[in-house]
Amino acid sequence: MRQRIYAIITDDSVTDDHVAHLYDWFMIVCILLSLLPLCFKELTRELRILEWATTAVFIIDYLLRWSCADLMLEEKASESRVMAFVLYPLTPLALIDLVSIAPTFLHVSQVLRLSRLVRLMRVFRAVKLVHHSRSVQLVLRVLHRERSALLAVLVLAVGYVFISALLIFNVEPDTFSTFFDALYWAVISLSTIGYGDLYATSVAGRAISMVSAMMGIAVVALPSGIITAGFVEELRDYNEADEFAKRLR
Repeated sequence: MRQRIYAIITDDSVTDDHVAHLYDWFMIVCILLSLLPLCFKELTRELRILEWATTAVFIIDYLLRWSCADLMLEEKASESRVMAFVLYPLTPLALIDLVSIAPTFLHVSQVLRLSRLVRLMRVFRAVKLVHHSRSVQLVLRVLHRERSALLAVLVLAVGYVFISALLIFNVEPDTFSTFFDALYWAVISLSTIGYGDLYATSVAGRAISMVSAMMGIAVVALPSGIITAGFVEELRDYNEADEFAKRLR
């Protein structure tokens, strides 16, 4: 019985398990509905009912996952079953679940500002989508696979921002009163946004701006290409694994 529950709530089952897919979609709908009260300053009776209903679903989901803690942790650790149940509430996703559940019960606080801060914690419910969306898990795997290339692009972008800011700060000291202003201009130029609140006036400064904008197009395009290539490769691996599983059946 617990094996079946584990397969459903973690989607660790065959690809045509309709119950597992239905559970995933049900949880996604509940997560999105739970964010609806955050769109209103005052909670009506209907919104409060929705709040408590979705929280009840999250509690049941949390308890189901906790009941299968030994099955979830057995591949990652060699602890006994008892230790698996003890350690599960300390895992990152379990903590996120608790953070998303707690504000409903803490909303009775009489301190208005604290109440609003507690309500903001419910935004963490969106992170629960990782539990139930294969697409989100696919994107996370792509980011993990391409982390080295993305980190290299990030270092390149940060380095170029710093160099551009240093150049423009020395070329136009009257326009940029602080180095932070120059950094702000460099980030805006590199991202090709160009708000126009700070801009170069000299010929040398405009030349630096032109080069920064052109480099910005290349730097912004690099992560897109890396992620797209990784996404295509991950999809190919996933489809091959899916076809292999079907052949085994």
